[in-house]
Amino acid sequence: MDGTRRFQNGLPREVLEARSVRRHTDVRGEFYRDTTAIIHSSAFRRLKHKTQVFFAPSNDHICTRMEHVLHVASIATAVCRGLGLDTELAWAIGMGHDLGHTPFGHVGERILASMMAERGFEGFEHELNSLRIVDFLAEHGKGLNLTYAVRDGIACHNGERFERVLMPRFAQRDLSLLASRTEAVPATWEAAVVRFSDQIAYLGRDYEDACRLSIIEAKSIPQIVVERLGSKNASIIDTLVNDLIDSSSPECGVAFSEPVFEAVLAMKEYNYRSIYLSPMLEGYSKYFTRLLRLIVDYLQGLFDQFGFEEKPYQEEKNMLAVGFMLHLKEMREPYLRHDGNLDRIIFDYVAGMSDNFCLDCANEILKPDHLNERIEQSITGKWFDVK
Repeated sequence: MDGTRRFQNGLPREVLEARSVRRHTDVRGEFYRDTTAIIHSSAFRRLKHKTQVFFAPSNDHICTRMEHVLHVASIATAVCRGLGLDTELAWAIGMGHDLGHTPFGHVGERILASMMAERGFEGFEHELNSLRIVDFLAEHGKGLNLTYAVRDGIACHNGERFERVLMPRFAQRDLSLLASRTEAVPATWEAAVVRFSDQIAYLGRDYEDACRLSIIEAKSIPQIVVERLGSKNASIIDTLVNDLIDSSSPECGVAFSEPVFEAVLAMKEYNYRSIYLSPMLEGYSKYFTRLLRLIVDYLQGLFDQFGFEEKPYQEEKNMLAVGFMLHLKEMREPYLRHDGNLDRIIFDYVAGMSDNFCLDCANEILKPDHLNERIEQSITGKWFDVK
C-alpha cells in the first residue's frame, strides 16, 4: 500500500468508543480496556476447552478455539500495523470474536441452530451469540460494556463468507437488531481486517492439523495453493498477510489480489471437501446431536416440572442439575429485564458449555453414580446377591 494514502474510519471517534454505560478513561485507552474485559470473562476462559475443528484433541498441538482467537488477533494486528490502522481495536475484536461459539465447533452450532428452529427461534449464529454474550450474558447478566466499535467487529466477523474485497459500511446502527450475519457489514476498517484474518488463521492451520491427525495426506493441497500461497501454514499466513497489506486501499477496500484470492478459494474448496465434510466430521454430527439433545431435553424436563423449586434439582444429585438451578436463580431477573422471558435460557446455558463439561454432563445424566453409592453402602448389596 502507498504510505501516503491513509485509511480513515467514517464514524466519529466518540461513536466508536461509546459504551452503553459511560466509564472514566484510564491509562489503557478504550479498546485495550475492552481486551482486558474480554480475557477476564468466563466465556473467554472456556474457549481453551472448545473445539476449533477437531473434537477434544488429546494431542496438545491441535488447535483449540482459544488458540484460534489468539491467531486471529495477532494476524489482524499485523495487517493493521501495515495499513496504519488501530492495532488495539483489531486486537480486541480478534480476542472477542468467537466468544459465542458452542461446544463442538461448527458441528455443535448447526445442531443447536436446528434444535432452536424446531422450537420457534430464528436459528443460531455464533457471531450474533458472541454479541449476546458481551452485551448481556457475561458477568451474570450485566454484559461487558464494550465499545461500539468492538461490538460491531464481533457481530460482523463472519469468517465463513469469502470475499475478495470488503468495504466497511461507515454507519452507526442498533446492533441488537441484527437478525443474521448475512446482513452484517462491519463499520470500521479494523473489523473488516479481522474478517479476513479469521480466514487467514484457519485455512492453513486446519490443513496442518488434519495432516497431523492423518485425515489427509501432507502435500495433498492443490498445486495453485502451493505455487501462490505456499505448502505450510507459516508461509500461507505470511503470503496472505502481505498480499492483504499490498492490495488494500482506502478507495477499493480491504482486499486480496486476484491471483491470491483465486488460490484462497481453491484452498477453501479443498478444506471443505477433504476436512469439514469428511466422513470423520460427519460422524461427529450424529453423536453430538444425540448428546446435545439429551442435555437440552433433560434440563427442559426439570424446568417444566420443577420451575424454581430448588430441592428437586438437588435430589438429582448431579452437578448439571444443581448448577443449572443456581444459574436459574442468578439469571431469572436479568432475563426478564433483557428478554422479557426465560425462553432461551436453556439454549444459552448449553451453548456456553465447553466440550469437556458437555461430556461430563451427559455422563452424569446417563450414569447415576449416587444410586450405586447407596448399594455400596450396604454390605449385603455389595457382596451378596441375596437378601
